[in-house]
Formats: sequence, structure tokens, C-alpha cells
Amino acid sequence: MPLITFIAARRLCPIGVCLMLSLGVAATAAAQSPPDPAQVAGPESKVVRPNAAEEDDGVLNLAEPDVVVVNLPTGMRMPRLKGNFRLTHRFTGNLRRGSFGEQLGNLFGLDQGAVIGFEYRVAVVPHVQAAFYRSSFSKTIQLHGAFDALRQRQSMPVAMSALVSIEGTDNFRDEYSPSIGVVVSRKIGTRVAAYVTPIWTDNTAASLETQRSTMFVGVGGRLRLAGTTYVAAEIAPRTAGYAPDEPAYGISIEKRAGGHMFSLTFTNSFGTTFGQIARGGAANTLFLGFNLGRKFY
Repeated sequence: MPLITFIAARRLCPIGVCLMLSLGVAATAAAQSPPDPAQVAGPESKVVRPNAAEEDDGVLNLAEPDVVVVNLPTGMRMPRLKGNFRLTHRFTGNLRRGSFGEQLGNLFGLDQGAVIGFEYRVAVVPHVQAAFYRSSFSKTIQLHGAFDALRQRQSMPVAMSALVSIEGTDNFRDEYSPSIGVVVSRKIGTRVAAYVTPIWTDNTAASLETQRSTMFVGVGGRLRLAGTTYVAAEIAPRTAGYAPDEPAYGISIEKRAGGHMFSLTFTNSFGTTFGQIARGGAANTLFLGFNLGRKFY
């Protein structure tokens, strides 16, 4: 009997060893398999499913990757206590003036100076953003904020954000212009986002030493061409009040890289604040520029 037991044990031992080795290999493969993208942190990997952005402000919505179209605001949400930095740069050389040789000699406006601005915004509490922006154009400082009142869902076809702003020239010491408005946005899948932005701005004729206001309705949109490449366009026609020159407009070609957004812009104005947009752009002008955004989440 002990001899039979010994022979059986010898026959079964290789089977047990093989079984243990198989289990060990399976466990090792499971441990080394790539993680689920939905569980990896970071702007790119947090792109999970089409309706995920409805529940998490930190999820990247592919159709709405930036806080602006070109100059007009979007409804992009941010997680609480997370921030976003934005740099604006508008070269002052007019692309519609002079021959091609003259433009090439000035490197298409790059040699003729620039109007530069920078902004930092933070979500102070859920659905509420506060921002500080300074432009070298008349040394304008703009303090503004947004309240994300409505979120686009299956039962709500649009999103809506309320806007409030106050800006002043000469480093916020002169020509104050308050603004109020709203952003109504509609995203279609991961490809298209459309915006209607009515904004009222006071004291838009301050340079004429008269108190006047302007109502404009910005219209814009962004199209994701493929992957991380976009095009965007906007125009801000004035509907009431002080309305000199032409409506401000802009187009851009964009590339997203992780938390960065780079936009090559073409506009008819240096204006980037609500008050500057309300004053419009000049006829027969086109200025090269860029926006650079960086999300810190």
C-alpha cells in the first residue's frame, strides 16, 4: 500500500507543478497587463465615454477643450480648486496692408510688436469660476467669473453659464466697463460645439468721454477635424448701443496636446476682453496671433 501511494504521488506531482506554474503565469500577466484607461489620471486618459463629462467636471470633453472659442467664452467646466492658464498674443502687423514682399519682410507682422495678455482662472467652488486677466492693450485688467447654471444632458439639449465682469484700463484705474451675459452652448458628440453668447457691456465709448453701452451677441463654434486637431470661428455683431467700425471676428487652427491647447489665430481686432470685443474691429484689417492654454488637472 505505501508503494502504491508513492507511485501515485510521483505521477500526480508533475500535474500539480504544472497547475501551480500556470496559475503563477496567469497572475503575473494580470499584474503586468496595461491598466484600464478609464482609471488612469490625466487629461488624455480621462476621455472615457460620451456621457462621462455629464458627471465629472475633470473629464475632458473632446468637443469643448478650451475656455474660449477664439476670444468669446465657452462653457467648459473645471473641477473645484483646479486652475487654467491662458496666454493671448496678437501681432500688430496688418496682413491686409502692403504687398506680399513687404509682408514677408516683416515676417507677416511678427516684427511689428504685439498685444499680449495672460489669464489665470480657478473653480473656487463647484460650477463657479473666477478669473484674472490682464492685456497690454491700454493696460486693461479684467476681473470676471462664470456660474455654470445648466448642464447639457439627455433631458437638457443645451448648457448655460452666467457671466459677470468688470474691467478697467491703466491697470484698473480708469475707464471701467462692467459686463453681464450668458453662454448658451450645444455639443454634438465629440466633434462639434456651438455657442451663442449675448453680452451687455457698459461704458464702451469711454474714449469719447461719453457714457454709452453696447449689446452684442457672439456666435461661434469649434469643429474637431481628427484626433487632437480643431478649427474654430466666431463673430460678435452688435445688436444695440454704441457700435463703431465692424463686428469683431476671429478664426483659429488648433492643436491639443495633453492639458495644453495651442491656437493659431486670425482676427480683425486686438481686443480680448468683453469691453474690447464690444467696441468691434477695424475695417480691412487682419492680425496674426495665437492663444496658449494650460489646464492644471
